[in-house]
Amino acid sequence: MQPPRPYTIHKQQLWISPDRALYWEEQRSLIVSDLHFGKTGHFRKAGIPVPPAVFKEDLQRLFNQIQYFQPKTLVVVGDLFHSNQNKELDLFLKWREDLKEIQLVLIKGNHDILHESWYVKAAIEVKKGTWQVNNFCFSHDMETCESREYSYLFSGHIHPGIVINGLGKQSLRFPCFYFAKTYCVLPAFSRFTGVSLIDPQPGEEIFAIVNNSIVHM
Repeated sequence: MQPPRPYTIHKQQLWISPDRALYWEEQRSLIVSDLHFGKTGHFRKAGIPVPPAVFKEDLQRLFNQIQYFQPKTLVVVGDLFHSNQNKELDLFLKWREDLKEIQLVLIKGNHDILHESWYVKAAIEVKKGTWQVNNFCFSHDMETCESREYSYLFSGHIHPGIVINGLGKQSLRFPCFYFAKTYCVLPAFSRFTGVSLIDPQPGEEIFAIVNNSIVHM
């Protein structure tokens, strides 16, 4: 896998990981969005044969990112979970117990519908709407962000993606980090998601994730 790529915003050092995560160096915070843990189990309960290995691979990827960056805080910009509790979330609890020294902050997303007691049990600090650290703000859906007293906003929700054209008429879609002047939209961390194509404007930057590498568009 390609090493993380440095990126600076408002004199703050960020690192863009090809494993769909962002590391904020000054705050020792690993930032991810749209993990949708429990989604594969939700599909299996509905009779759709999604292999459980998909969830375990995402959980292992997150663990690898934590091992690599050694953050003190894990910030999830919404949709940490997908739906109601199932057996996959029991496995998450065991995973969380092994990493209980890390602060886990969840900015609640539209899929985060578990009972408040479950988040307490998992030692998850839940923030509703927005959460601000210095001049950076975090919100699951920037369209519903109420705060405007910040320099830069990080969000998720839309699972941004970009089309890359190949030879002839061939084209493929890839998840991406979308950096605009005042906000960044993170890719869905889960690989068991689709993408929503974005239309970047002049001056905006796209970092596509292609074969475990970062491609600056």
